[in-house]
Amino acid sequence: MKVHFLRNSIFLGLITLIFMACEPKIRTWELSSPDEKLAFVLTHTKLDQINKTELTYQVFLETGEGPVEMIKPSLLGISRTDGNFTNALRFESETEINEFSDSYELISSKKRHIEYSGNELTITFKNDSNQLLAVDLRALNDGVAFRYRFPENDESIYTVTGEKTSFKIPMPGKAWIHPYDTVTKYTPAYETYYTNGSEIGENSPGDQGWAFPALFETQNAWVLITESNLGDNFYGGHLQPIVVDGTYVIRLPEKEEAMGTCVQEPSSTLPWIMPWRVIMVSDNLASMVESTIVQDLADPNVVEDLSWIKPGRASWSWWSDHDSPQDFEKLETFVDLAADMGWEYTLIDANWNIMKRGNLEQLVEYSLSKGVDPLVWYNSGGPHNEVGEQLRDAMHIKERRREEFAKLNELGVKGIKVDFFQSDKPEIIKQYHDILKDAMEYKILINFHGCTVPRGWERKYPHLMSMEAVRGAECYSFDARFPDAAPWYNTILPFTRNLVGPMDYTPVTFSDQTYPHITTYGHEIALPVIFQSSLLHFADRVSVFRELPEFASTFLKEMPVSWDETKLLAGYPGDYVILARENNGTWYFGGINGKDESRTVELKLPFIREGSYLAEIITDGEKDPSFMYYKKPFNNTTILQLEMKPFGGFAGRLTDFREPEE
Repeated sequence: MKVHFLRNSIFLGLITLIFMACEPKIRTWELSSPDEKLAFVLTHTKLDQINKTELTYQVFLETGEGPVEMIKPSLLGISRTDGNFTNALRFESETEINEFSDSYELISSKKRHIEYSGNELTITFKNDSNQLLAVDLRALNDGVAFRYRFPENDESIYTVTGEKTSFKIPMPGKAWIHPYDTVTKYTPAYETYYTNGSEIGENSPGDQGWAFPALFETQNAWVLITESNLGDNFYGGHLQPIVVDGTYVIRLPEKEEAMGTCVQEPSSTLPWIMPWRVIMVSDNLASMVESTIVQDLADPNVVEDLSWIKPGRASWSWWSDHDSPQDFEKLETFVDLAADMGWEYTLIDANWNIMKRGNLEQLVEYSLSKGVDPLVWYNSGGPHNEVGEQLRDAMHIKERRREEFAKLNELGVKGIKVDFFQSDKPEIIKQYHDILKDAMEYKILINFHGCTVPRGWERKYPHLMSMEAVRGAECYSFDARFPDAAPWYNTILPFTRNLVGPMDYTPVTFSDQTYPHITTYGHEIALPVIFQSSLLHFADRVSVFRELPEFASTFLKEMPVSWDETKLLAGYPGDYVILARENNGTWYFGGINGKDESRTVELKLPFIREGSYLAEIITDGEKDPSFMYYKKPFNNTTILQLEMKPFGGFAGRLTDFREPEE
């Protein structure tokens, strides 16, 4: 294994000359990916001032024409109330470079069986109080990552007060990044719009800064920054609002979050492990969309018996009738819809506890009699939010939560949707973990809403089926801007939010709500392929699904929700996207157009098994709104020309496989 692919570069030559000229002042370490395309370079520099140092890093991508700097020199460092680990560090030790590899299965993901490998290195420093800071580095083929560790053993409580951690993105270039929400009754919830190719280095429009994940196009390549493996004793980070020369700096949660009831700063005994800061880098979007690096860096599965964890589709009444969870008879019709469509679940949403003409117990009994497993909504608060939707006060106290889970398990409820967290403060992050731990014991599936962005938790807790953290289809009720934004915004999500974990957008809304659609039927029916969520809530009215043509109804009846493989076929954020996903040997494909103009695209799947197939294709009809359905012979050399209407789309699958003739 070669770990120093930059050794012959001009960059490393300059670093070597500097090091030779002033060896006591500069020390560098380099870690490369197994395929030698990525390198993480860490530099420890002694400044001219007495005892002052600087710890920086860079990331390079090998392009075939030499290494390209994808992250320019960026600061590292973290502070505690009792010590500074930012500018007075002394080198203490380093480990040997270690090769690692692993494989695992994911239930809720873009890919089921995952194998990965990488190289890792740890460098340990002491501050001026002789306290230790370890910096762990990892380099994988699809990205690099680093994290801080306080490795000493101490039962005393220590508190982190801030970071210097930064990401300096080369300019000029484009960014697809969304503002961190202004704190309100319902936010932050990661539900702001992404910028659509804004300039790298722009300040955020509000004082709260920018949110993860953040995608950049620079140096003829791509960078995405996010977090992974956020434990129950740290905060979820975001980025400062002021961006100087392309430098994005980590920011703690906002003081106003959680109604001011929780502290911003995390505290823990030692040893203490912080989350991975992840930097995905590639010269092509496909390897990023298909990456599982966020899950690869997460803790392994802790659930021994997986037999009760079943992905599935759900009928959902709330989108079309917000008061329907308070009416037994209305909810019955959605149970019947799920039963007739063969969907596994139905969701009983907010305020079910004040249901008229029946109650939760009766509805659960009815649902189970129809072969449909019920899911039930809960408010996460507690004192940390003031949202009145019920049931409240059942999820934030351990004893009360476990009582509720025991009751649900006895009734036959299979999962819950927990909403309105509205903070990334440490205490709220701990609540996520505590809910997942208790739900594991009582065999309850989890779907988080009004929540933080995924950080790989679904690997450790495979009963975490989905998370919202997206401006989804519910906004046809609330946001007059949403219909005009949805077409281009939908094409950004596969490259950003859904790239890092399952996403409960609640798609497939053919009918209109308060604000009417401009997306077509073809666009909407493609969304269950374009967006991945292992609990897929179909959002439209019962009457709409019952009136679909048979081919469209069959497609939605048989739509998988977890995938063995995912392939990006084509696309560009804000423009269009075409994806193919495989489940149990059957390939599904979908495409959506974010532009107000027709486009002709090519559908080709050169990676599929050799043989002959029949492609079933659903596109927009001649008149809007309507569908067109047809079948075409297909194999791994076929190239189909498909027209997407303005804001349109298509979806389909390959069926009737036949072995190649000898």
